[in-house]
Amino acid sequence: MDPQLLKTKLGSGLLSFPVTHFDAEGRFARGSYQRHVNWLSGYDAPVLFAAGGTGEFFSLAPNEIPEIIRAAKESAGDTAIVSGCGYGTEIAKGIARDAEKAGADGILLLPHYLIDAPQEGLAAHVKAVCDSVGIGVMVYNRDNAVLAPDTLARLCDQCPNLVGFKDGTGDIGTVRQITATMGDRLTYLGGMPTAELFAEAYLGAGFTTYSSAVFNFVPALANRFYTALREGDRTTCETILTEFFYPFMALRARRKGYAVSAIKAGVRLAGFEAGRVRPPLDDLTAEEEDVLRRLMENSGAMKDAAAA
Repeated sequence: MDPQLLKTKLGSGLLSFPVTHFDAEGRFARGSYQRHVNWLSGYDAPVLFAAGGTGEFFSLAPNEIPEIIRAAKESAGDTAIVSGCGYGTEIAKGIARDAEKAGADGILLLPHYLIDAPQEGLAAHVKAVCDSVGIGVMVYNRDNAVLAPDTLARLCDQCPNLVGFKDGTGDIGTVRQITATMGDRLTYLGGMPTAELFAEAYLGAGFTTYSSAVFNFVPALANRFYTALREGDRTTCETILTEFFYPFMALRARRKGYAVSAIKAGVRLAGFEAGRVRPPLDDLTAEEEDVLRRLMENSGAMKDAAAA
């Protein structure tokens, strides 16, 4: 896909990261994954991110990623597929090239591995990955990979296929500086965990959309919230936040890693054989899954899943 077309798609609606399905032995479960991606592609999401953060990119071997991308492309219809990418520069370049060969429409560059780095090093890392492929690239600003506004501006001058900026820092002042400075050169996405909790603030900062993890198992509800947000319907937004997202946030906050584990539990409860999370994450307890089941039932999500 042409990078500029991907840029347009990224800004045209709600986005999401399908979980990666594993079988009882912890191997990629292609069939179940494809059924799930096909179900998600029937809702309003112009782009899905395969093997991303919610897809446990950090637990995947690099040689598993192309197969996941191919499986997503085969089952997503017209929905664009962006691949997760990361680790050190040489590994990231290899993942990016392999994902492009597998049919990915773009790359999301997650933070590099472990060490902090100066702005010059971060810029060289991003440029090397952009230069390694012809498809569009998005950077994910968070943790140890936070690009300063002037660094991002230089990268935009150097990398025509750098088309997106996703923020996971929550630093509204900095992201507003970036959107004001860069204008429509990039598409801007909110990327905080359970992004709906921060969506109104990011919309005010010039972001057009965000990635919804809960779209994995309550896609109709996620779309309803997104529509209400874009239409300025604060009453509906506040109702959904109070009845679903704040209780879900409380569940997610019980243990580290539940930002992913709770999503995968929701996918299983929706009727898909997604399997367990891989170490170093751990799954919800039976009691916690019951809490999530009741929350999904109250939201009407179980009816959507039954129709899948």
